[in-house]
Amino acid sequence: MNMQDLTTEMTNLLHEFLPQADLRPGQILVVGCSTSEVLGHHIGKESSVDVAQAIFPPLEQLARQEGLFLAIQCCEHLNRALVMSRSCLERYNLVEVSAVPQPKAGGSFATIAYSSLPDPVLAESVQGHAAIDIGDTLVGMHLRPVAVPVRLSVTELGKAHLTAARTRPRLIGGERAVYKQREGVLKTCL
Repeated sequence: MNMQDLTTEMTNLLHEFLPQADLRPGQILVVGCSTSEVLGHHIGKESSVDVAQAIFPPLEQLARQEGLFLAIQCCEHLNRALVMSRSCLERYNLVEVSAVPQPKAGGSFATIAYSSLPDPVLAESVQGHAAIDIGDTLVGMHLRPVAVPVRLSVTELGKAHLTAARTRPRLIGGERAVYKQREGVLKTCL
C-alpha cells in the first residue's frame, strides 16, 4: 500500500468531514484507527507505524488550523483510553491514567499521536464533539449525546471501513418546544 496515497486519502476525507462536523475551536475530535484494518488485516493483528505516520499528520494539521483538540483512542489493551494534550485534559477536567501506548498495546495510531502531540497524556474517557472511526474501533463510547451520522462520499481509508459522526445538543421540551435554527433549517422533535 502506498503511504503517500493514504496521506492524500486522509487529507481529502478530512476536508469533506470538517464542514459537516460543524466543530468550533476548543472542541474535541475523537479519532479511532486500526492500522491493521487500513492494510486489510483483522483489527489488532498487523499494527503498522508506517500507516499511522502516513495518516496522522493531516489530522494534526487540521486540528492545529481549526483550533481543535484531538483525542486519539487506544485499543482495548489500554481499555480504549485516549491520547490527548494535557491542555485538553485540563480544560475538560478529565481523569488522567498512566500508560504510554505502544504498537501492540494501545496501537500504532495512538503511539504516533503520543509521540506527536504537545505534552501528551492519556485520559480514561471523554465526551467528544465529533468522531472519525477508521476500521470499526468503536469510538462511539467517547461521544456526547446525541451522536448524528456524518455521511461522507468516502466509506473506506485504505481497506478500513470508515464511519464519522458529529453531536448535537439534546432536544428537550416536547411538541411545544422551539429550537435554534441551523443553516436555515428549523430543528424540531415532532
